[in-house]
Amino acid sequence: MATIERFEDLEIWQSARIISKKIHLLSLETELKNDFGLKNQMKNSSGSVMDNIAEGFERGGNLEFRQFLSVAKASAGETRSQLYRLWDFDYINQKKFEELKIDLENLSGKIQNFIKNLNKNDFKVD
Repeated sequence: MATIERFEDLEIWQSARIISKKIHLLSLETELKNDFGLKNQMKNSSGSVMDNIAEGFERGGNLEFRQFLSVAKASAGETRSQLYRLWDFDYINQKKFEELKIDLENLSGKIQNFIKNLNKNDFKVD
């Protein structure tokens, strides 16, 4: 496996960052802005995905990195579950729901594939 020097270079972190920003924009542009509990949960869980990827990377070891990636994947699932509430509460339309759901499913799949790759190879930080 190639050596990656910065967590910012990881495609999974970049995708998580984009999703986190999309959630933040929803919290400004939709009725989510008035649902303080759900807004905070969604912003925290979506931010947790990118933060756990970064923290695991910075630990510098394969085992800990996999552990943090597992937490990041779980946070992506949590955000996806909360997305259903956004849709159920009519804060977003079906098109926006489907777009974000696909983004989150794709991210979860990429994280899972990255974990599988780490199970087969050593990860090193320069």
